[in-house]
This record gives sequence, structure tokens and C-alpha cells, in this order.
Amino acid sequence: MNTVFLATIFLLAEVAPAPGPEAAPPWWSSFLPMVLIFAVFWFLILRPMNREKSRQASLLSAMKKNDRVLTNSGIYGVVTNVSKESNEVTIRVDESNNVKLRMTLNSIAQVLGDAPTADATSN
Repeated sequence: MNTVFLATIFLLAEVAPAPGPEAAPPWWSSFLPMVLIFAVFWFLILRPMNREKSRQASLLSAMKKNDRVLTNSGIYGVVTNVSKESNEVTIRVDESNNVKLRMTLNSIAQVLGDAPTADATSN
């Protein structure tokens, strides 16, 4: 059995082509996977993150008094004061006790629209 095995190996060694000088791959082929990875990273992560950041900035710049807002911590309130210079917003949380919270401008997650007026709620 060993002789048959050795004979097969020698036969295959004679039939196999001799290794020759291989042509070097083009220089750009080593950079192509990295470029593709960066493109996927850009379209899946960086581009949506930049869009969300610009949307949040425009939302905060358009915020005004009497807008209903939702904070990042899940608190609903009505804006009573916006100070963009000091990066601060004051929201009213409870109207019956006049409870107000002062927080940073970036802690606002969503602007839900204008607060309903007293005339609209009496109907």
C-alpha cells in the first residue's frame, strides 16, 4: 500500500506544472478592500449620524416659547424660556404647581409643537 501511495505522489509531482515567477498584483488591489470598507462605513454609520445631528441642530434652533417638548429623559413639558447664548432652556412640567425645570438645550429630544392655548382647551 505504501508503494502505491508513493507512486501516486511521484506521478502527480511529474504532472503538476513547475512553479514559475508569478506576476505581482496591481498596486491598487491591496487598497481596494480598505476603500470598500470605508465606503460601507460612511453610508451605514457616518452619513446617517451627520443627518441626525443637523436635524437636531435645526430643531433646537427653531425652538421657541410655548412649544411642547420631550426631553431625553422622557419628561414632557412646555418651553417657558430659551436662552441660546447660555445653552439653557426652562420648561414647565406641572401647570397646577407651576413646576419648572432648567436644563441644557441639548437635553431636548423632540419638539412636539405649540402648546394648546386656554381657549382651545375650554372647547
